[in-house]
Amino acid sequence: MTAVRLFVGVPVALGVSRALAGACETLARRARGGGLTLAWVPPARYHVTVAFLGGARPEVVPAVRAALAEVARAARPFRFRCERLGAFASPERATVVWAGIDDASGDLARLAHEAGAAMADLGFATDPRPYRPHVTLARLKAPEPVSEVLLPLSEQVFGESRCDALTLYESSLVANGYEYGVIAREALGTPKSVAERQTDTVQTAPFDASHGSDDGWDRTS
Repeated sequence: MTAVRLFVGVPVALGVSRALAGACETLARRARGGGLTLAWVPPARYHVTVAFLGGARPEVVPAVRAALAEVARAARPFRFRCERLGAFASPERATVVWAGIDDASGDLARLAHEAGAAMADLGFATDPRPYRPHVTLARLKAPEPVSEVLLPLSEQVFGESRCDALTLYESSLVANGYEYGVIAREALGTPKSVAERQTDTVQTAPFDASHGSDDGWDRTS
């Protein structure tokens, strides 16, 4: 059976998306002037990844939704700011261009930890590295220096977003990147309306990590 590719994320606010899109237009012109080719993420796909799950069999989705709902119920809505530009692995050897997230309150990191722990209980692998929230803006096929492209906008502030829900996405690899479909949206702080359910560990599908992750952070290294 064909595996589904899953991740948990939070979309950015419309105003933030517009500000990022405007910045990307400037970056794209500078990149072309410097002879660089970047694959730009469409603004409708801008989001902050909370937990990357990878491939799983379709029958595990209900268990994932139930676990995600429990995580969401225990959290409360909060706001976060999108600011600065950077690149993975570095501006000198970039394969991904991103906009940073100010998580001074630690709310996003706590949510990522709780979601990751809940998914680990279901049998999904966890990432041992520190959580680095960001919005992926563009990808490059091979490492290139982008410092000069980013420099004029590197410290720009793009605005605030409100996190009031966790969204479970299915992503599909297409010619121009990934397409995202919403499977479920679980509101933060929602009171329980049904008794808690125990969920057995699920069997995840084999996943080719050579593609990295939907948020642009290459987890193969």
